[in-house]
Amino acid sequence: MAWDIAKTKRLLLDAAVDEFAAHGPEGARIDRIAAAAGVNKERIYPYFGGKQQLFAAVVERELEQLAAAVPLEEADGAPVDLPEYAGRVFDYHLAHPHLLRLLQWEALHGDAADPVAGEERRAAYYAEKVAAVSRMRRGAEGPGRVGVQLSPGELLYAVIALAGWQFAAPQVTRMILGRPAGEDTADGDTADEDSVAARRAAVVDMVRRLAL
Repeated sequence: MAWDIAKTKRLLLDAAVDEFAAHGPEGARIDRIAAAAGVNKERIYPYFGGKQQLFAAVVERELEQLAAAVPLEEADGAPVDLPEYAGRVFDYHLAHPHLLRLLQWEALHGDAADPVAGEERRAAYYAEKVAAVSRMRRGAEGPGRVGVQLSPGELLYAVIALAGWQFAAPQVTRMILGRPAGEDTADGDTADEDSVAARRAAVVDMVRRLAL
């Protein structure tokens, strides 16, 4: 029977997400990833090259899934409403808290000036996003229109920060605003829906003001 390489890779990547999010690229263990995937650990080396390469593949895949789930432009090239885009990025991080943890581990691993794996591809992806924001300036009046107070890059960076920072640093959010959106409490409850909705609405409103 032919070996299903694509399925095996997917199983390993799925298992590696939780392991890397919890332990980072140094603390993660290949044995645990392989066991969770139900795959012989020796498969990791020919498919990914080793633990560091597997971590890089996980980060890239998770970013690709975010990009696919929350596009900045419609399929026909029409711009989306930037404030609501920020709200959807907020929603995504609420449902997928591991992504920001992976990015934090990546930032902690190595010198800040060193390029990360796949940096050229990822920089090109962000350049496309910046270009999309720039096109919003030139477009006709409507939901996709943004102002000129910030550069397109600054505006995109602000959207990313506002939509994700409270999930990346929930302890800071808790001290300033109260319980972070989505955070579990000691009794196992999570932030109530009204609180989460209020946080989301605040992000959308801040981006709307920035985009004037």
